[in-house]
Amino acid sequence: MKTPSVSRRRFAAAATAVLASTLVLAACGSGSDSGGSKGDVGVSLIVKTTSNPFFVAMQDGAKKAAKANGVDLKLAAGKTDGDEDTQIQAIENAISLGQKGILITPNGPGVVDAIEKARDAGLFVIALDTPPDPADAVDITFATDNFKAGESIGSWTAKKLDGKKAVIAMLDLFNDKVVSVDYNRDQGFLTGMGIPTKDKKKNADEAKSGSYSGGDYQIVCNEPTNGAEDGGTTAMETCLSKNPDINVVYTINEPAAYGAYQALKSAGKEKGVTIVSIDGGCAGVGYVKDGIIGATAQQYPLEMAAKGVEAIAKLAKDGTKPKTSPGLDFFDTGVKLVTDDPQDGVESVDTAAGKSTCWG
Repeated sequence: MKTPSVSRRRFAAAATAVLASTLVLAACGSGSDSGGSKGDVGVSLIVKTTSNPFFVAMQDGAKKAAKANGVDLKLAAGKTDGDEDTQIQAIENAISLGQKGILITPNGPGVVDAIEKARDAGLFVIALDTPPDPADAVDITFATDNFKAGESIGSWTAKKLDGKKAVIAMLDLFNDKVVSVDYNRDQGFLTGMGIPTKDKKKNADEAKSGSYSGGDYQIVCNEPTNGAEDGGTTAMETCLSKNPDINVVYTINEPAAYGAYQALKSAGKEKGVTIVSIDGGCAGVGYVKDGIIGATAQQYPLEMAAKGVEAIAKLAKDGTKPKTSPGLDFFDTGVKLVTDDPQDGVESVDTAAGKSTCWG
């Protein structure tokens, strides 16, 4: 069952703005710009933004798979995280080109109407990294189990505190739109900490104080970062202004984590604060090794994109559709906790192992 219209007017406005759009779109006329090759199978990869190494790595994985599978790949990206209009225009372009499929990391619920239009036009749509809400707005999602990723860093943090009071800053993705990757990671972290949650699709509705699995907790703030370093810095500054005694910082991703660290360092508060995150990029694994981040959950964007390209190529070849992982409504591309401070009962690998599988 497909999702009802979120904003038909928004979709129409984006379509009429095509000439003014600053869409980051790389055509594969010769195959050199995008890494794709000429072929009968046209695919668009539409990522959130190219300012985040995670999505650059995703593009790299798609390019290699396109070459190997005879796919004519086109790349597009939002101008910033949350830019739905540019993604909508990229979907429109894929439809007009008569492509076989789309791989997309949705920037928000505003793209759902355009995805519906693409599917109605016969394109096979795979979400990468960020499942839409509801999940069946696309044909399938290839992603990290983001709740599990958040849960792993939460469980590690609870053990690390060893009974100390947790004074927590929650540095999320957005506060003006609901995106599954945002609430799944946030709610997963709290669950791993042993903090009761309410609506699993809503951030910041849990009790602001109480008990976690090892002791007492206080949640000081839920601040948006837009998944960016400068956003992490600003968010952390805001949280410190509310309570300078924060000792746990949850972050949506590693750029936000590094930004938070910069704010802590500027305030002379970096010592005794545990920062945890999700990504597992090479820079982030380096932050763990250097003690900036205590632990990070490593995900695999190259595999997400490569498997997505391969799936659409196979669909075009013999009609075989990809299947979800057992017990899940998406295809799970895996996650591992990376830390050099292992905790009893929490499965993890060290930074040497994390470095061997990092990206970016």
